[in-house]
Amino acid sequence: MKKYKGIFFDWDGTAVLSRKAPADEAVAAMKGLLLQGVKLVIVSGTTYENIAGGKLEDYFTNEELGHLYLGLGRGAYNYQYEEGRPVVFEDRIPSREDLLRIHDAAYGIHRELLRDYGLPTEIVFLRPNYCKIDLMVENDRKDQLFMQENELDLLKKSLTAHGIQGGLHEMTALAVRMGEKYGMQLKATCDAKYLEVGISDKSDNVDVIMGELERKFGMQIGECCFWGDEFVGLEDGIYGSDSFMITDRTRGGDFFDVSSVSGARPEPVVPLGGGVERFLKFLWEQQKA
Repeated sequence: MKKYKGIFFDWDGTAVLSRKAPADEAVAAMKGLLLQGVKLVIVSGTTYENIAGGKLEDYFTNEELGHLYLGLGRGAYNYQYEEGRPVVFEDRIPSREDLLRIHDAAYGIHRELLRDYGLPTEIVFLRPNYCKIDLMVENDRKDQLFMQENELDLLKKSLTAHGIQGGLHEMTALAVRMGEKYGMQLKATCDAKYLEVGISDKSDNVDVIMGELERKFGMQIGECCFWGDEFVGLEDGIYGSDSFMITDRTRGGDFFDVSSVSGARPEPVVPLGGGVERFLKFLWEQQKA
């Protein structure tokens, strides 16, 4: 088995079943690698408070934390640890004026979908650099915040029933157009249930942290791998949120998908299935590699 010096991975659905699930198993699998000096990088759309209850640093020694990085908030925050405490070393947070423009664009999307198609949506405004637009308000994920097996089919049926023939391509195009209306260059991603619109995404996280690893440790991209559960294609040319970890800078790494959802993946991605159990098994195997 190839031994990696840098392991990037999603949190919800990859390292833990849900953000409310205990993190003990994930932490146990991570500790040995951190002691070996392997750089572990959590890349998630959520915020620090939702990773192990906001107490991730309590699980590790300062020495272990020195090899742990986090790229959170859909490109917003990039963390390293100093004296055992999380420190943002680079961020991408819009000004209040720009954040209000993102909110205006999200509301514009909501209004147009309701006005022209009768499609009800709900908006989560409480993100630092983007908004989440719920396209399937009656479909409750409960604690399972990652994409479920049947959600893509449910979304396609819902969009078609409301007269939206262009599917997700039409949704993402609407987001870009609405951003332009309010003077913003918005990035749009979708995991079937949520259309997320903002100024950055996971690609910004992995590029920033990969650059840091190159600068500080001479890390090469061929020494890194990337794990997630949302690489699957939603429509032709549109893939899940973890696909944004594939950038010009990271493309030379190895990519693995632990989701069992059927469908196409971007070309570099190896579908493994097995969910959280498969990823944690990989971490344990890496300690012995």
